[in-house]
Amino acid sequence: MQLDHTLLRTFLACVDAMSFSRAATRVHKSPATVSMQIQRLEERIGKPLFLRDTRNLALTNAGEELEGYARRILRLHDEAVAAFRRPEMEGTVTIGAPDDYIAAMLPDVLRRFGDLFPRVELNVVCAQTTVLLPQVGAGDIDLAIVTRTGGTEGRLIRREPMVWIRSKDGRALERNPLPVALYEPGSQARTVALAALHRSGLAYRSAYSSFSHSALVTLVEAGLAVAAVARMAVPPSVDRVGSDQGLPQVEPLDIILVRSKAATSTPCEALAEALLEDAGGS
Repeated sequence: MQLDHTLLRTFLACVDAMSFSRAATRVHKSPATVSMQIQRLEERIGKPLFLRDTRNLALTNAGEELEGYARRILRLHDEAVAAFRRPEMEGTVTIGAPDDYIAAMLPDVLRRFGDLFPRVELNVVCAQTTVLLPQVGAGDIDLAIVTRTGGTEGRLIRREPMVWIRSKDGRALERNPLPVALYEPGSQARTVALAALHRSGLAYRSAYSSFSHSALVTLVEAGLAVAAVARMAVPPSVDRVGSDQGLPQVEPLDIILVRSKAATSTPCEALAEALLEDAGGS
């Protein structure tokens, strides 16, 4: 029997959150994927790890026993990686991503990377995809997590669903035409949102536009508009719009890792590997 490190990390996320849905956010996977991974781990252990009901999650005796082993296994794994790779790992890596991707995908990855390779300096650039791609091409940014636009080449990290959000009071949904807040012209998120609206025949107006995810969320929170955003970046301050409320389904976004041709250093290789391994999920 082999205990996959990815399954153990998902298991510990569930233990810490005591919720599959909250754990899914932490490991950047869907609740369905988390449930499937826990099921695979239970099959390998041969015993149930959680007691489940509609609201609560609790560890079984086997789950409590595995938790101790899992924490020791992963700690030793990370220490071993650090011991053998840290001496050769120093330098600087510049990574870019839009603000919603930074907040939703990077904290856990960068924390583990920083623990393993403390001598590597990380520069993080927050900008939209349309700005980051030319900077990667010019060699000003080593790695960037961006949305695939047109023929942009890069390694697929994940395919991210798009969802509509509204304010808690739902004021914008009562207006006709529907006010919509959109990302900046040229962005793939804007393109797929507008395409969905056009297909639906819904009466709407492009009321606001911004390159900033935070700005779009603020407009939605104020009840001024609805917006289509990446599912992983929906904050608790707004509500998702259900399919029964008349808004069309939006095509998902391909989130990819692009890399400068000049980014060939060992730290760049290590960070790219960590991003592809840990930032994915569906």
